[in-house]
Amino acid sequence: MTEPAVRPGPTTVLVIAKEPVPGRVKTRLTPPYTAEQAAELAEAALHDTLRAVRAMPARQRIVVLDGTPGRWLPDGFEVRPQCAGGLDERLAAAFGGCTGPTLLIGMDTPQVTPQLLAPALDMDGWRDCDAWFGPAEDGGFWALGLASPDPALLRGVPMSTDRTGAVQRARLTGAGLRVRDLPPLRDADTADDVRRVAAAAPDGRFAATLARLTEAADR
Repeated sequence: MTEPAVRPGPTTVLVIAKEPVPGRVKTRLTPPYTAEQAAELAEAALHDTLRAVRAMPARQRIVVLDGTPGRWLPDGFEVRPQCAGGLDERLAAAFGGCTGPTLLIGMDTPQVTPQLLAPALDMDGWRDCDAWFGPAEDGGFWALGLASPDPALLRGVPMSTDRTGAVQRARLTGAGLRVRDLPPLRDADTADDVRRVAAAAPDGRFAATLARLTEAADR
């Protein structure tokens, strides 16, 4: 039986995710990995991310999904489909479906922990704060929290560039929001990223999957 999720908190946590289907996820990992291996790494990253989110105090836990739920989805999550359009539109729509404090993360940072997000999920996390921002080491962002979800804060932000994070944060401050920062994290997008992320979370399924794939390749 699956353990119940921890106590509720004031914040809804969204996980923007893609079904780990070979050829549709982690395409920047092929090569050196096959499409099937890249999908295994993606599923492992999603597993670790959702496991961490289940251990976080949250009002709701929602997977905003491109695809169909699978064995990787634990109990305690609502699933909502992603809308059509670019990533900025999909993120905007995810926030638009929520009310009250909402924090969004992706599936590319399996090293995330409840402790990393604790400042934003604490009962006092939104006191004198309108937004939480988690920069990614590649110039993007891995977490974004809004006290009052407003899709307009995301629409039109150029995604998947080395300026995405800077533009998004400037959008927040330009709207007069009081922004607090979370620690930077590395997305597991490239083969080098995968190794570094696994080293940062050696006890997770992501690291174990990488170790198994590496061992098989060395035989």
